[in-house]
This record gives sequence, C-alpha cells and structure tokens, in this order.
Amino acid sequence: MKIAHQANLSLAAILLLLFGTPCGGAQAGNWIVSWGASQQIPEPGNALPVDDLRDATLRQIVHLSVGGPTLRVHISNAFGTDALHFTSVHIARPVSSSSSAIDPATDEALSFAGKNDVIVPPGAEFVSDPVDYPVAPLSDVAISLHLDTPPARQTGHPGSRATTYYIHGDAVSAANLTEAKHVDHWYLLSDIDVLSSAKDSATIVALGDSITDGHGTTTNGNDRWTDVLAARLQADKKTHDIGVTNQGIGGNHLLTDGLGPNALARFDRDVLAQAGVKWVIVFEGVNDLGGLTVQHPVSQQEHDTYVARIIAAYQQMIARAHAHGIRVIGATITPYAGSGYYHPDAINEADRQAVNAWIRAAGHFDAIVDFDAVIRDPQNPDRMLPAYDGGDHLHPGPAGYKAMGEAIPLNLFKK
Repeated sequence: MKIAHQANLSLAAILLLLFGTPCGGAQAGNWIVSWGASQQIPEPGNALPVDDLRDATLRQIVHLSVGGPTLRVHISNAFGTDALHFTSVHIARPVSSSSSAIDPATDEALSFAGKNDVIVPPGAEFVSDPVDYPVAPLSDVAISLHLDTPPARQTGHPGSRATTYYIHGDAVSAANLTEAKHVDHWYLLSDIDVLSSAKDSATIVALGDSITDGHGTTTNGNDRWTDVLAARLQADKKTHDIGVTNQGIGGNHLLTDGLGPNALARFDRDVLAQAGVKWVIVFEGVNDLGGLTVQHPVSQQEHDTYVARIIAAYQQMIARAHAHGIRVIGATITPYAGSGYYHPDAINEADRQAVNAWIRAAGHFDAIVDFDAVIRDPQNPDRMLPAYDGGDHLHPGPAGYKAMGEAIPLNLFKK
C-alpha cells in the first residue's frame, strides 16, 4: 500500500510539472460578485438594430460594490439561439461614468481559456480567466467587447440606468469612441466577480422588479437602493468584504413572464449560481398583485387563490435557497395606490396587506426588511409618502430609494 501511495504521489508530481496547477485551484480566496445584472431578451424597443451589432464594439460602464486585487468578467449569450463570437473583450478604467473615454494606461485584454476570443454557445455564458486588475470598492470599470457577427437573438439588460456606447470596428482599446452611438441599456454582460482574501467575504443578491432595478433613479448616478446598501456596507469595517449584485428586472413577476422570465424561472441563474452568495433579498410581488386586475376585475376567490400562489412562490424560493445554505430575507411590498397603470382598489390593497402579513410573520423568511413601513404615508398607508414618490405612485424617486437602502439593518450581514 505504501509503494502504491508513493507511486500515486510521483504521478501527481509529474502531472503538475507538465500541466501546472489544476484549473480553479490557482487563486487562494473567495470569489464574490461585485456587480451583476439579470439577463433577458430585450423587447423590440430596447434591442439594438441588427446592423449596429455587425463588426461592432460596445463599451459598457458598470459600478462595482466590493473591491479586490483580481477579477473575472462574465459575458452572456443566455437567450441567444446561435453561438456568438466575441473576438476581443477588454477592461479599463473610465474617465467618468457618463463618457465613453477610458484611461488607455489601464486598458487590459481579457482572456478565455487562454485565448483573446471566445465562442459562447446558445443559452450559455462564459467567465473570463482571472486577471490581476486591482479595483477599489464603489469604483467604475468599462468593459469593451467586439462582435464580428450580430447575435441571432439578443441578450441584455434594458434597465441599466447607465449608458452604453457602440461603434463599428474593433475599437476595444480606443481611448474614446468618437462619434459613437449610445443607449441606456446593457448587452451581453452579466457579472463581474472579485477575489477576496477575507474568510467571511460573501455576496448579497437583490432579487426584484423595477423598484430594485432602479426605475426613477438617476441615469449614470448609481442611486438605486442596492447602491445605497453597497455604500453603507463599505463604510462599516465589519461588512466591507460583502458585495451586492442587483438582479432586478423591470416588469418582473413571481408567477408569470413579464419583461424577462418570471422570478421562479430565473432563480437558479440569478441567485443560486452567483459567486459567493450567502443572502438573497426577495422583493417581488407588486406586479403580480397589480397585474391580476389590470385588464378587468376578478372574483374574491380568484384574489384569494392568487395570494396563495404568491406565498407558495416565496416558499419555493426559501426552500431552494436553504438547500444551498443561503439565507432568505423577505422585503414587504410597497404601496401603489394611485398608480395610473394598475388602478388598484380596496381588494388589491387587501391582497397586499395579506401578502405583507405573511412576509412579516415569524417562521417564514430568515429575516425581513420592511420597505412598506419605510416609504408609506402614515396618513394614507396605501400610498407612498409624497416626498418618496417618483411621480407615478408606484416607483420611488431617488429620495425614496435612499430611505430604503438606509433602512436595511447591516447586522443582518455581520458575523
């Protein structure tokens, strides 16, 4: 037995000399998500014209949460129907969050399995090789990618609240994309992970709809409630190794496909597959509640059945997250009386109250964040406080998002 053991060790040593350290074992530390965006099929009004993506460079600026010395970038063809060829992908530090200009001295090519180009199969994403590229917490990075052929079906994130610049030709290293077109959507880019040496480093996933995605926030301003939370985590030495990834999709539902796949359908990709995830904040349901009667009234029985289905969806998420050791934080659904889109009545409000009562009740979620209590008007609790209302009585404005982000107890994430 001893001789066989020594032979095995010798073989392992020879393989190590020949091929190097096995893949995935070269870096010491924990990979955690520093930035992310849920992928979907852009609706026609938010998709780029096909010819604009032929022999095209896209430069996209994203705002990180946690920093680190090493990173990797995820590019996505999640909803593509054909393989997609990225001929080059670069990272650089942008001059500002609202310009296509980069600092050329910081430009660096990313590789995939040791090559500068990569073919991503349909329905898949690819993670770049790790690159030593120190990034500071709450800083911006620019990801520039070049496509030779446009995707047969696009993958992206329309609700970026950040500007993407695009131009024909391979200009991934250009200091500025002069005469570029621009649009406030992201495409083909899903996550940026950083390598943390801290033993307790981890990621918070915010799973939600447009109120998480940031409808009504400042374009290129990074003032979503998740951005406020990320800044607070960085300011506290007990939580500064915790990243935040915003997995909100505008118009998203728990039970049906809206804009993007329903929350249960995307739970594996947008929550369980995220690097280093330890907590998920589930803030979904207002589009289900409002959408039930957006076309016509329904019976009380249908209301009751729908509320029960929403609660069952939460239970599914809790069970699936717990199976992966992830704690689930439930967020109460915020008021939306006066919404011109949903026109909620007293029965819709009763549904919201019933769902929120279940969220608040002990023994369901591991913890709660009471967003309803934070932004409702005490005098009219079915409505948002006017100072927090973004104007449509459904989405908060920047002041409301700030209040939400500041209301989340950081001790939920402290060891």
